[in-house]
This record gives sequence, C-alpha cells and structure tokens, in this order.
Amino acid sequence: METWRRDNPEALPAPLPVRGRRSLREQEMEKILVRGVNWIGDAIMTLPALQALRQSFPHAHLTILAKPWVADIYRLSQLPDDIFIYEDPGRHEGIKGILRLSREIMERRFSAAILFQNAIEAAIIAYLSRIPVRAGYSTDGRGLLLTHAVRRKKAVKNLHQTRYYLEMVRALGAEEVSSIPRIKAPEELPFPIPASPLIGIAPGAQYGPAKRWFPERFASLADLLTETFSAQIILFGATADREVTREIVRRSKHPLLDLAGEVSLTQAIAIMSKLRVFVSNDSGLMHVASALGLPVVALFGSTNPYATGPIGSPSRVIYHPVPCSPCLRTTCPTDFRCFDLIKVEEVFAAVTELWEGKEG
Repeated sequence: METWRRDNPEALPAPLPVRGRRSLREQEMEKILVRGVNWIGDAIMTLPALQALRQSFPHAHLTILAKPWVADIYRLSQLPDDIFIYEDPGRHEGIKGILRLSREIMERRFSAAILFQNAIEAAIIAYLSRIPVRAGYSTDGRGLLLTHAVRRKKAVKNLHQTRYYLEMVRALGAEEVSSIPRIKAPEELPFPIPASPLIGIAPGAQYGPAKRWFPERFASLADLLTETFSAQIILFGATADREVTREIVRRSKHPLLDLAGEVSLTQAIAIMSKLRVFVSNDSGLMHVASALGLPVVALFGSTNPYATGPIGSPSRVIYHPVPCSPCLRTTCPTDFRCFDLIKVEEVFAAVTELWEGKEG
C-alpha cells in the first residue's frame, strides 16, 4: 500500500519554454477566457492553475468555458467571475456549432484565452473568436494557432496533473501557488441524511471497467465497515454506475443508501461534505472528495497514482504495481491482477487508520 504525498515545491522543473513573448502582461489580461477541461477529476486538478491566474491577474474578469457536467466544479471553486457553457452535445455541436460558439465568444471581446484543454479544437475556437492572446501547451499540432505556445517537456508529463497545469501558467508568468485543489460544498442538503456516522463509497469510474475494483469486494467492505463503526454506507456515482451500485446493494448484508444517478453533482457534493471517510476508485468523485478535504482511500489499478492520485487531504492510496500497470486501458485484456491484489482487509485497515485520525 502506498500513501500519496504532494509534489515537493523545491523539486519543480525549470520554467518551460514559450514560443512568442515570454510572459503575459497585465494589460493583456483584462478579460480572460479559460477553456476548461471535460472531466470532473481533471477539472478539479486544474483548480490550482486557475487560482494562479486569479492571484496573478486580480483585476481581470475571469470566464470559464466549460461543458455543462463540469461547470459546477468551477462554480464551487469560487474562482471565476463567470461560466460560459459549451453546449456540446447541443447548440454548439459539430462544425456549425463551433462557428456559432466562436461568434458568441467574439461578441464578448476577450483579450486573452488560456487553454487548459490540450486538444486542437480549443485553439481553433480561440482563433476563430479573434482573441488576441491565445496561450496553452503546444499539443495536438496547434502551436501555430497560439500566440504563446508552451512546449511540453517530458519532465512535465511525469508530474502530478495539478502540477502539469500549474507549470503551464507558470511558464506564462503566473506566480506560484499551492498545488492543493479546493472547492466549497453547498450548505443546503437535498434531503435529510442519517444521523449515524457516514462513509461514502464510489465504486464506478467513467473511463472504463479497468479502473474499477470488484463489486463483491466493495460489498464485503461495506458490510465490515457497517458492523465495525455502526456507519451508514452511501454509494455515489453517475447514472452509468447504477449497474455496479445495484450489484453491491444486492450482495451486501446491510442496507446501503444508493445515490448513483439519483442526485445532481452539486447535491452529491453537499452530502459528501458530511462524510467521515470516502473510499473510491481513481475517479472524478475521488478528486472531489479530496478537494473537500475528506480523508480518502483511493484504489488504483490501471492508472498511475503518481499522476492522478488524491492530493491535499489525508489519504491512503492502495496500489500494487504489476508488470502491466499502469496500462491506462479502459478494459483489462488479462486477469485484473492489479486489482485482484487489493484485498478487503487491506482497504478496511486504511479506512480504520483514517477513521482514527492516523494521517501518516
């Protein structure tokens, strides 16, 4: 079992090279459009870079361009002044939709675009929107569309993703900030929650089944936690996770509260803020829990905890390296050996440590 620790700021790489002007100037940053990323966990990991922009350009009006399902993450960070919803699927879908979106952005007369998203589409939209300053990593062949193209060195790709985004804005002249993401949970709960101690479990993962520990082991863990701590177990997830959560409910000996697909993201976050401990695969909700400051037990198999592990809260990362991991595949082509090595007793011991406040 490995415990994730955040990057040592004394070991940061040298500033990255930028094609074009060396850094952004205050007068260029009056109205900033930040192209957010498209996944909940990734959105959490961009928050320190967004904080760096907010802190470095305090007088700028900061707008996030984001897909609807991640917009609430940026709202709860309390960092942007405005959210511009990129409706794809919807009115901004396809070539005509991109042209429509570009016209809408152009009407707002942004002075700079900072692209957290790595795809060429982000640069095309910024270019078509006639934004004078366009900055981001020179990935996906988009370097010529950017006025400030940051070259992505190999060392940066090996950093935790929070630092990956921070190093990009650092190269553009933003000042150094903490790499710990933070969000503020809504105060209002969608319904009354049980008075007993609460433990959350997120057994899904949007990327694919190779990131998911086994449902029967989650069920055994839930039973053990219920019996040991007299806790109410709450299952969290998206609509796509219902099959997994229902199997866990079916296998468990005790009643579980299954909220997968039953509450919105903001409602789930409000409930999560009341938990004692959170157990999760490598997923967006794992990063949400960490950004709330919850103690997190994170289970890793096909992905790399040194790149996407929980950061900024008491945590235990359970990861058994095998020759084929991290493979970053959506489905396991062999026998799930990386997850098979993670036993219920090991996860229970990690939860117990965090329950008792042994942060390590």
